[in-house]
Amino acid sequence: MINKFAKNLFSLVAIIAIAISSLTEASLAGAHDKGEKKKSYADGKCDPVQVVIHASYGGGTDVTARMMSIRSRRELGADIQVVGKRGGSGSKAQSYLLTRPKDGCTILALTESHLYTIAQGKSEIKIDDLVGVARAMEEPTFVVVNYENSKLDTAKKFIAEANKTPVTVGIASIGGTEHIGMFDYSKAAGIPFKAVSFGSGAQSLQALASGKIDAALLNPSEAAALMEDKRIRAIVLLDEKKLADYPNVPTSYSMGHKVKVVTTRGYAVLKGTPEPIVKELSEKMVKAMNHEVFVNYLKSASLDPKTSVAGTEIWDKQLKENYKKASESLKGLGIIK
Repeated sequence: MINKFAKNLFSLVAIIAIAISSLTEASLAGAHDKGEKKKSYADGKCDPVQVVIHASYGGGTDVTARMMSIRSRRELGADIQVVGKRGGSGSKAQSYLLTRPKDGCTILALTESHLYTIAQGKSEIKIDDLVGVARAMEEPTFVVVNYENSKLDTAKKFIAEANKTPVTVGIASIGGTEHIGMFDYSKAAGIPFKAVSFGSGAQSLQALASGKIDAALLNPSEAAALMEDKRIRAIVLLDEKKLADYPNVPTSYSMGHKVKVVTTRGYAVLKGTPEPIVKELSEKMVKAMNHEVFVNYLKSASLDPKTSVAGTEIWDKQLKENYKKASESLKGLGIIK
């Protein structure tokens, strides 16, 4: 189980990441002002390279981008600027990307939210307009319940109770990650459920802690502190393999339910970006994310660095497969036709 130090480490890493990122930017800017010659990425066209995020500064997408940037700056020989374009569940960030040249100087930070937005036709961009450059992480998902609820304290009990009365599951939004994740799990396990939208993950957790709903879906980095405080209990990990930090939590696959629900973060550029640039970006970003700085960041979130980072060949294929699965789930939920 995560100890008191470890449960706060993810937040601490976030603060350090932003601080180091800011210092690095200042250092590079200073060097530029002094006229020092820098090795530039893409023949000096990109300075800075922009990484476009759709979420709040200080959140998981932002922190991951900044952690990636620390070593990627050195590998690319150019500064990296994290640019926030919030709104429309990723559509504003996607629209901004479409206004930029296809030169590899603007990189989109991708999560499942982008895929859902594209699949629902809420964006100008199409999935085939993107080329996956590098994957940063795959964070699996727990199904968690109120710690005091003895009727649901194991996955087997949860399934048995759900077959008597549909379980209520808190979600942040209709058609979002938790909604689709629970739909996929319910299909695999053959259990009915009722989604209750709260507008945010924090409100869902409050409802769970107070016993107003039966369950919620959380990543390990989100769940660690609440599990340590014995407010929630993880009953199943929706993945193929167990997490080393949580050896007593069974996986969906070990129970015969072949469903994998992960929060995937990666990076993409517009289709039409020259292949040599895509290849260079991929190789150098992967090298940067295999450095101990990013590796330790992944470990702080209970993730395995060996299975998290991947290059364009693996990530681009997975990106398109994830989109296809997301579209199928949204159809199953009746959200799209």
